[in-house]
Order: sequence, then structure tokens, then C-alpha cells
Amino acid sequence: MWTVRLACLLGLLSSCPGAAAPPAPAALPLHECRLEHPLELSSVAARCGTLAAAEDPDRPQGAHIELAVAVVPALNRRSSAAPLFLLAGGPGQSATDLYVSFAGAFARINRDHAIVLLDQRGTGRSAPLFCAYPDDWQTPGAAAPGTPVPDVAAASAAVREATRACLAKFGDRVRFYTSSVAVRDLDEVRRALGFAQIDLYAASYGTRVAELYLRRHPDAVHAVILDGVTYPEQLIGADTPLDAERALDLILARCQATPDCAAAFPETAQERLDLVRRFGPSSVPLTLSDPSSGAPLAVDFNRSLFDAALRLLSYNATEASLLPLLMHHAAQGRLAPLAAQTIMMAREVGEQLASGMQNSVICSEDVPFYAPSPPERAKLAQTYQGTLQLDALGEICKLWPRGPVDGDLHAALKSAVPTLLLSGEADPVTPPGDAERLARGLSRQRHLVLAGEGHGQLATACIPQLMAEFLNHPDPAGLDASCLAGHHAAPFFVALSGPAP
Repeated sequence: MWTVRLACLLGLLSSCPGAAAPPAPAALPLHECRLEHPLELSSVAARCGTLAAAEDPDRPQGAHIELAVAVVPALNRRSSAAPLFLLAGGPGQSATDLYVSFAGAFARINRDHAIVLLDQRGTGRSAPLFCAYPDDWQTPGAAAPGTPVPDVAAASAAVREATRACLAKFGDRVRFYTSSVAVRDLDEVRRALGFAQIDLYAASYGTRVAELYLRRHPDAVHAVILDGVTYPEQLIGADTPLDAERALDLILARCQATPDCAAAFPETAQERLDLVRRFGPSSVPLTLSDPSSGAPLAVDFNRSLFDAALRLLSYNATEASLLPLLMHHAAQGRLAPLAAQTIMMAREVGEQLASGMQNSVICSEDVPFYAPSPPERAKLAQTYQGTLQLDALGEICKLWPRGPVDGDLHAALKSAVPTLLLSGEADPVTPPGDAERLARGLSRQRHLVLAGEGHGQLATACIPQLMAEFLNHPDPAGLDASCLAGHHAAPFFVALSGPAP
């Protein structure tokens, strides 16, 4: 479940200025294929292939892995517009899964732009590093239901055991699955497909990869869209408890500013405090219908499950629309709806994340630089997430091998490539301030913040239209975003049947 916490998880005119020249003959053979939705809900026609890449980039004659590549051709086969490469989040999500889950949001872009999907090494179909970590509320050795808070030492031991099992499965080679190596892969694929310039859409952690690619290969990039933005100096996870607390405050404040929600749940602030107090020292045994199979499922509703509920239900406005209602039910002792919703979301996110690849990134690029002072740690401890996430990462990274990291990975970025930045006002992972920090070094950028929204704006309101227009005419200042003026976040549920009429 610690992976879920990080977790977490998203051009029309061929004659536009700066459009890419027709690609040179490709060195990467492609064949007809179909890309399956991760939940098998749909599929997309594409052309697929694999590119062999050295696992250790400094030993090109050594072991190789296969990088999975898929190209969804532009509908306009005569277009010379730059192809759009997708960079997924996580760390650990597959670009292919991201695209198939949100293919409709890319439909306008796909009219004249090919969509290129490279599953980053360690994810999807590119030598994936899938590991099994226990859910926090089912950790072996935790305290029995109804007793005081679970044994932190036992939970840490379970995390270490899962980490050793993962390393026994994959070995020391996991160190070669960092962002710096992924950027080399990305450029190899670009060249193998014969593209002189490309566009980038990056979500969440993927924005780190995009920024590093911009640093390494600025002339190869035509335009960039960053959605849920990190900035290079940022350490993933270090501020997450504070960002999550901020987002939760905004969601509950929006409820109280909405007449229907305020009337239905006038005590949200007090109910939140009561639940935090209750599930700090205690847990409750609970049997509910499994949200996937309907079979009876026994869980321990404890602080970890409650924290996961707050975090996952804060990720976007659609899920947040359920939060006051489910929290109200929980405060009155009806815990099953909140637990079932949380478990369902946790499974959906967790099944798409390659936690081994996530470890390789975080343990090489972030955790070595964590150095919270006692006052900073005390501040984190006051949030609903506390320091559990950082402590779990610390245990994992004591065991996980460190890999190659570019020396300037965390240096401020300066770029003149046209860039569109997308943020949700109530993002619990990458708040708008992160994009503003990055924007200081971007001479041609536009930052759009969507009121009431959370993490990832890919399919929100008229954002698909704006992305297509931006890639078609990459002029950040000239982009007409007036279509967002009438946007409102999803209304809150006031009953299980839905929002007020």
C-alpha cells in the first residue's frame, strides 16, 4: 500500500510552425497489434514493436532488455506534425496503460499526431519489475483487530521481507531502472523511429522524465505538456504528507462552501478529527463484501486504512465528491462503504504500478537526499499521513541498490521549449505551487489551474481540446483557455444515490 500512497497515478494543422519534418526510415520494425485496457474494458488498434536496449547502459555488449513500443498512427496519414510521446506517472505506471485508459482524451491530438507509447523500463511490457507488498491493514504481525495501534516494528519487518523477496526475484540489476537511464531509452526510441522532433505529454512522475529529457535533448522537443507537475529540485515523497493535508482541507472547505453539502454534512471538520483520534490508537474488525468479487472480506479497519481512504479519495474531484458522505457514515460507525471504496481504488492503482521500478527510482533519486530536521519531522507527524510513508521508504532503501543518476537531475531547469503546465487546485501530490516553481525557468510557458480539481487534468473539462490546440500552435501566451471559465468540479454526493438534484 505504500506504493499507492505515492501513489498514486495521466495538434490539428499539419502546416503549423515548427512541425516536425517527415520521419526518416525507421530502424524499429512494427507490426499490427491491439492495446488492451488494463481492466479489459476496451482495446485500441496500433502498431507494436520492441527495441533491444542494454540493461547496463555502460556495458552495451552485456545483457539486454526489450523495450515495448507502440505507435497509434495519426488519422490524417498525410500529416507531418510531430508525434506525441506519453510519459506515465507512478513511478511505475505503463505508458500503454495510461493511453488506453484515457484514449478519448487524446482523440483530437490523434487526428494529426501519431501517439507513441514507450513503456518505461521496469513497467508494463518493458522488463517489468512487479513486486508484492502487503496492504498496511493486512500486514503480518500487526496487532489483532480491536487492540491498540499495530506494531510498527512488525510492519517494518514485513516491508523488509517483501523487499528482500523482490530483490531475490530480480537481483542487483534493478539499479539500472532509474530516470536517467530511461531518458537514454527514450531518445534511442525516438531515433529508431526516425523522428527529428517530438512532442511530450507527461503526467505526475513522468514530468521528471520529461524535464530531464528537455535538459539532455532540447533540440529534439517541439512542445511539452506537463500534467501534475514536479520540479527538478523536488524530492518525491518528502512533502507528500503536507500536500495531502492541504488538499484535504480544500476539499472539506469546498463542501462547506456548497449549500447542499454543508446542509447534509455540517460537522465535517469535527467528524474528521474524531476519526483521526479514533483510528490512531485503535482498530475495528470488519467484514464486508469484496468490491471485486462480492465474497465476504475480513479487514482490519485501522489508521492505515483510514489514511489510505483520505488520500485516495482526495486524488481527483470525482472521488472527492464521495469523501464527506463516506466520512460521515464512518463517523456514525458505518465503516463498510468507506473501506470498500478505498480497497477498490487501492487495487486498481496498485495493479498498474511496478513497485520494483518505483523502488529503483525513489531509492536512487530521492531517499538519499531526505534529511528532515526534527522540527520538519514533527510537522509531518501532525498530518493525517504522519511519517509512516517516509519511514517505510527508508526501510526499503536500506536494502535496495542505487543506480545511475545524472548529477544535474535536481538542478533548476531553464528551457525555451513551449510548455503547457496543468494543475488541479486541490492536488494532494503535485499542488500548483510545484508547477509555479518549475515555471520560473521556462521562458515560454502557460500554467492553467483548475478550480477544485485534484491530480491529473488530462480528461477534465475542455483540457483535451486545449492540449490539441497547443500542440497545433505551440504559443503558450496565445492559447485561448476561456473554455475553462464555466468549469465546476464534480458536485458532492449528499446520499449514496448521488448529488442533490
